[in-house]
Amino acid sequence: MKKRNYLGYCLLLAVIFVGISGCQQLLDEKPDRRLVIPSTLVDFQALMDNFGVLTANDLISAEISADDYYLTDADLAALPSEYERRMYSWQKDNLFEPGSNDWAYLYKAVYSCNAVLEGLEASTIVRDAGFDNVKGQALVYRAKCFLQGLGVWAKAYQVSSTADLGIPLRPNADFNTPSIRATVQEGYLKVLTDLKAAVPLLPEKALSATRPSKASAYGLLARAFLYMGDYQAAENYADSCLRINGVLLDYNKFNKADRYPVALFNPEVVFNTFVPPSTIVSSTRAKIVPQLLQAYQADDLRKQIFYFESGGAYYFKGTYFQPALFFGLASDEMYLTLAECQVRNGKTDLGMQTLNKLLVTRFKTGTFVPLVASDKAVALDIVLSERRKELVMRGLRWMDVKRLNADGRGIVLKRTTGGIDYSLTPNDKRYALPLPEDIIALTGMVQNER
Repeated sequence: MKKRNYLGYCLLLAVIFVGISGCQQLLDEKPDRRLVIPSTLVDFQALMDNFGVLTANDLISAEISADDYYLTDADLAALPSEYERRMYSWQKDNLFEPGSNDWAYLYKAVYSCNAVLEGLEASTIVRDAGFDNVKGQALVYRAKCFLQGLGVWAKAYQVSSTADLGIPLRPNADFNTPSIRATVQEGYLKVLTDLKAAVPLLPEKALSATRPSKASAYGLLARAFLYMGDYQAAENYADSCLRINGVLLDYNKFNKADRYPVALFNPEVVFNTFVPPSTIVSSTRAKIVPQLLQAYQADDLRKQIFYFESGGAYYFKGTYFQPALFFGLASDEMYLTLAECQVRNGKTDLGMQTLNKLLVTRFKTGTFVPLVASDKAVALDIVLSERRKELVMRGLRWMDVKRLNADGRGIVLKRTTGGIDYSLTPNDKRYALPLPEDIIALTGMVQNER
């Protein structure tokens, strides 16, 4: 994965600039570019608006590893990257091309956040609402990075998380600081600490969805607590996010024949981050697995909104930031998180009501029959099924499988390529992807068990 596929979405990056009304310009030109050092709030905001580092570089590894798509043998053979082929079949090592990979993208973003946080604290800038806003943005972005990194390179959060190795929690922008792997528990606690610190610093809604806000901090807290199995906290934060932005789009108003029916920066978007589609999961190659397609009911508009058919197979159109893959936060995820947690917390009827509020907007007008379930286990199965159907190609499925298997769901992932069957049984060590080998050689950190 040496280079990400930037064709087809480069124009969308220009849209970001247009979408941020009043966005500050990049750092002022200096006589000597080596002397360009951020010193004003405008400078620090410009660093936080660096979409190439912070907004457009979410981690594709989790989506490549997940099970919502498949490749034919011809597709697989045509891939330019052997690393992607190995990741697709869940090999034990050599999944990341040296130098340019998800690890590098992640820690480049973390470095930017640390540089802003340190620069702000060392500056003489007035500690006003503007100062707080930029600081809060850096905290949210850093927490988002750490949370995604834990989803890729760490085991699911469970009792053993006090000892299981997670990822380095780079504390500053000093390149000379050694990288040391924190535990999974320490990683999640850092995510929670950053996000909770950011909440009082941020406005409820940002100038643009490409900037963090109070709503996005709440949403990431809900996601993190869900991964941790703290369902009461996840319920509370999902509700807090929805109280700020609980908008749902009516899918009946979309033109299903459009290549991209869902508008950019639509009202459901809480926090817009995305990833350029990797070659392996591009809409010209990755085919949606039949089991997922068969799960949609006849009048469920999502099948026509999310996918297109070609040559007898279905391909993903995209959702909130097509043709790139949207990995950010949107209100639909929060409704599903809220519904799941309400059910898990013993509020079965309320959880089903929350789920139905989402689903009625996804079905052909007049056809949706509200779902009911008096049994907690049945209700949970329904909610989790709808979660998978709604959050396709959003970078969430891999972590969902890990957390659900840690909870005893018994999900087995299977693929067949070249006549060889591959599988991942619950809690397999390969659910924590290996750290890039060049990073191990450089830092001496302990590699994940295989």
